[in-house]
Amino acid sequence: MDPVEINAGEYYLRAFRHDDRISDVQAVVDAFADEDTDRYLPRMAIDGAPAAEVFLQFLANGWKYDYRWSWAVCDATTAEVLAGIVVRDIDIRGGLGEIMCWTQPKHRGKGVLPAALSSVLSWLYGAMDLHRITYRHAVSNKASQRVAEKCGFTLEGRLREEAVVDDQREDMLLWSRLATDPRPEQLR
Repeated sequence: MDPVEINAGEYYLRAFRHDDRISDVQAVVDAFADEDTDRYLPRMAIDGAPAAEVFLQFLANGWKYDYRWSWAVCDATTAEVLAGIVVRDIDIRGGLGEIMCWTQPKHRGKGVLPAALSSVLSWLYGAMDLHRITYRHAVSNKASQRVAEKCGFTLEGRLREEAVVDDQREDMLLWSRLATDPRPEQLR
């Protein structure tokens, strides 16, 4: 499928890019150079421009082959990349997917991710007819917990010692949201 763009009011969601017109390499490098991003997404291991370029190609191929859909969450006025959202483990026939996301360090706590993710969820349930979206995060990642709560996810359980955070095993929380769940009334 071709990448889908989403207008989310003050945010514009577009595919991550690295081409002759737009390059998100530096935004990805900056995001993953951040201590908290590295702490909670250690498997990503994006430690410079070459790794970011490979990652961006991986995301582009995800759209092409429908195994992963991703968006750079951009300021609608300045086009600055504020956050990233990825839907992975997509099973179109089964109506399933899992969310992975991050916010650029200087834009945390401003409500960017809940607003953008709510728009992505509307697209997933509406245009793509997915039924169940999961979201997981380390227990210590309170910012991710707030995103899950604000976006109407329901806590389903605890995955014991599934993550490694700061070289220590840590439990993950598993959340889900169904297409039939009520939408959150407002983002707080």
